[in-house]
Amino acid sequence: ARFARAQKRLSISIGFVPTMGYLHQGHLNLIREAKKHAQYVVCSIYVNPTQFAPGEDLEKYPRDAARDIELLKQEECDAVFFPHTDEMYSDGHSTSIKVNGMTEILEGASRPTHFEGVTTIVGKLFNIVRPDVAVFGQKDAQQAAVILQMTNDLNFDTDIVVLDTARDSDGLALSSRNTYLSAIERSEALALSRGLMAAAKEAQSGTTDAARLKSLALAEIERTGVLKAEYVEVLDFAGYRPVDSIADADRPLIAAAVRVGSVRLIDNMFLK
Repeated sequence: ARFARAQKRLSISIGFVPTMGYLHQGHLNLIREAKKHAQYVVCSIYVNPTQFAPGEDLEKYPRDAARDIELLKQEECDAVFFPHTDEMYSDGHSTSIKVNGMTEILEGASRPTHFEGVTTIVGKLFNIVRPDVAVFGQKDAQQAAVILQMTNDLNFDTDIVVLDTARDSDGLALSSRNTYLSAIERSEALALSRGLMAAAKEAQSGTTDAARLKSLALAEIERTGVLKAEYVEVLDFAGYRPVDSIADADRPLIAAAVRVGSVRLIDNMFLK
């Protein structure tokens, strides 16, 4: 916080990219976007325990601090913040931030404690870094919508930018958890993006019925029988609410979560 106050006294704008590390091209795109909006860019790297439920992959989540620092140097990121858990959650910590409604569906239904952990840590990081702008990726669309809601509701003096999902050349959304996939599983996982693309193409042809779009996506996702869908839903990103017709949405998107063996993947695409 003292660092942030010093930058403010110098009238230097701060851009912020919060991450859990094990950076990939998508994260680096966020850094580049932040540099467009601010004079000084901070990236945090912290695997936040409160957004993981018991039995999830907190302990095995990929970490490589030296590699991350080198990548951030190459991007000319100005500062890297590596907080420790005993700093972020001191003994007796008993306060959290919860966004109601949109956190109770889809990812929130599958992972009931997840978003409260996310909003609490992001709120704390905002108070420490005091950014003028923070950049998040569309790949975690529900998270981005929740952060937008929290920022607005709690009057954080931070603009939120949501950047398009970064994908490999074959369409798979970049994710640190892709490292869990075997070569065969990774090939099969492409059905997720193919299903969403099929729905997006149908929407662009004029179809507005959400049930039809979900059915198309699900059929492609589960066509080979390898991927198991947890959910496929059409929503309005504004408010992250399910809709029956994309004509009723300001920013319609289709979102899905699947299991590929033991690996859970999420993805989404805007429909117009």
